[in-house]
Amino acid sequence: MSLLILNHIEVEELLPMNECIDVMEEAFIALARREFEQPLRTVVRPPDVKGVLAMMPSYRGGEQPMFGLKAICVFPGNAAIGKDAHQGSVILFDGTTGEMRLIANASAVTAIRTAAVSALATRVLANADASELVLIGAGVQARYHLPAIACVRNLKRVRVAARNFESAQRFAEELAPNFSLAIEPVQSVEDAVRDADIIVTATNAREPVIKREWISAGAHVNAIGTFSPKAREIDSATMAAATLFTDRRESLFHEAGDYLLAAADGVITEDSLAAELGEVLIDKHPGRTSREEITLFKSLGLAIEDLASAAFIYKVAQERAVGTWVDW
Repeated sequence: MSLLILNHIEVEELLPMNECIDVMEEAFIALARREFEQPLRTVVRPPDVKGVLAMMPSYRGGEQPMFGLKAICVFPGNAAIGKDAHQGSVILFDGTTGEMRLIANASAVTAIRTAAVSALATRVLANADASELVLIGAGVQARYHLPAIACVRNLKRVRVAARNFESAQRFAEELAPNFSLAIEPVQSVEDAVRDADIIVTATNAREPVIKREWISAGAHVNAIGTFSPKAREIDSATMAAATLFTDRRESLFHEAGDYLLAAADGVITEDSLAAELGEVLIDKHPGRTSREEITLFKSLGLAIEDLASAAFIYKVAQERAVGTWVDW
């Protein structure tokens, strides 16, 4: 059995953002049509460890059936030592024989596909003329979200706010040469968010980082920073006021602190969810229905995203002779 190994640089080469957005669209359409099987992730949370281990399996049938598994550690404190918070691997298995076909760097896959899903949600939910982007957080996810959102909207202005203003300044300085628009570091989240058309929350916060009164009518919010039932980036008032979309119902109702804590406050229920992203893509739900509506996409990150990404890069790697093959 031959096994393909792809490192971080190789994954980035094989999975450009614009192509990954299309891969994610196809995956979410397939999910809405029940072509994937995916249980909830299993998370190991030792009480005295400042990180977790998550296991994310999935399966897709058809002419070329495949199993996928992402095994990933999430250590939020890694940013302070210059490392990605996500460490692990994505494994692709042959769905007919069970043989491993691919092991890919999970940090790269996670960063790219998460931003691609946010871009997909922005493409279908944000107002067509949305041009002012705000990034809350200046870490790895923010760095991938800027080019991702730029793929789907004609951005004219970008603001970034972070827990440390120096981080926002460094983000702006490092990314500015790659874009023809101004990237402005802002001292406070409130000042950053006001008048924004598109808001991305990409933090490790356990308490809300944005408030309803800061958000303009017609804004679209991508909330991507947490998947813990006890942590949230979005306050209850925003959750109640926004039209709520998500990647998957089951994940939202079991894993999303943004939803669960607002529900505990009594301001939303399961009926508050408008639709899954895939249901909008197959026209089961219209998505945004007015210019003034605030839309909010709560992203938990799904195993199907990793499986779809892995299948894509496995195919392209063979075509381009990229990666390292080992005899297993």
